[in-house]
Amino acid sequence: MRSSINQTNEQLKIIKRGCQELLVEEEVIQKLARNHPLRIKAGFDPTAPDLHLGHTVLLNKLRQYLNPEKTEIVFNSTWMDKLTAADLIRLSAAYTVARMLERDDFSKRYRENQAIALHEFLYPLIQGYDSVALKADIELGGTDQKFNLLVGRELQKHFGLAPQCILTMPLLEGLDGVNKMSKSLKNYIGITESPTEIFGKIMSVSDNLMWRYIELLSFESLDTIDNWKRTVDAGQNPRDIKVIFAQEIVTRFHSKAAAENALIDFEARFKNGLIPDDIPQKAIQINGNEVTISQLLKQVDLTSSTSEAFRMIEQGGVKIDGDKISDKTLKIASGKTITIQVGKRKFARVTINSA
Repeated sequence: MRSSINQTNEQLKIIKRGCQELLVEEEVIQKLARNHPLRIKAGFDPTAPDLHLGHTVLLNKLRQYLNPEKTEIVFNSTWMDKLTAADLIRLSAAYTVARMLERDDFSKRYRENQAIALHEFLYPLIQGYDSVALKADIELGGTDQKFNLLVGRELQKHFGLAPQCILTMPLLEGLDGVNKMSKSLKNYIGITESPTEIFGKIMSVSDNLMWRYIELLSFESLDTIDNWKRTVDAGQNPRDIKVIFAQEIVTRFHSKAAAENALIDFEARFKNGLIPDDIPQKAIQINGNEVTISQLLKQVDLTSSTSEAFRMIEQGGVKIDGDKISDKTLKIASGKTITIQVGKRKFARVTINSA
């Protein structure tokens, strides 16, 4: 009996790793004590072809459930194609407008007399009906999906099924450490990026944010991660742990050899101050015979804006042909090819031509 309790506690510890909220923990324990596999549900948007590390947080959590004797994972989009108009009307009757307005953004817009389209009410119902059709025991989702996951739980009750438990995962912050990881904000680490780019971006993560990345993305055990934290507290450079983690991620999406080469490249580029050989080659056309450095940095995507360019120059983070520049009004003449470095890991060899 004690062995069974210990096993359940260990399973619960793994399930809760990195999660934001688990509803309802007592029900999860009861489900774990059953003698048949749990059905784990997670929904993914199939319309976005490009994935970054933020998208993999849920995938990593699913991986932790991959015990063929204990879990059954079902991937699906929605069951909309199986719903007739009559079915959709009956489904809509299972949930009230008042309950829909419990969702924060709905209630806020309603109070402010802003429009709420009917399809916005239908989406959580259809997503929730997936849980009914799948008879899900647990549904995973980001914290922004909590309302929709709870709709699925309530619909299961309405249809006489045992309600699913809800596990929400936090939204991974991007490289800026503030906003969620997003391509539009250019603070992401894409899983299809080159090994050197992935490695360099991970190494640029702050020492504090590093632990959050490790907790949500690493496949190392919690005991190993706790040991890493103890060694850092005892004086080890966090950079050493970051290197281990960066190599793990590069190995996962490329190969061990690629991870080793990325480390060699990183050491040569940043520790020894060398400019890599494989930096991007870019050619631009300008109106006139010269271009300001701020416009140039924005035009070749080394900064997202001229204001960011100014800020990087003020911080001493911009070099041209290895020389640090401090003049924000500097103008570069056409007909030149120059090597630009912004920060520690952004490089470009730029040829400037007159239009």
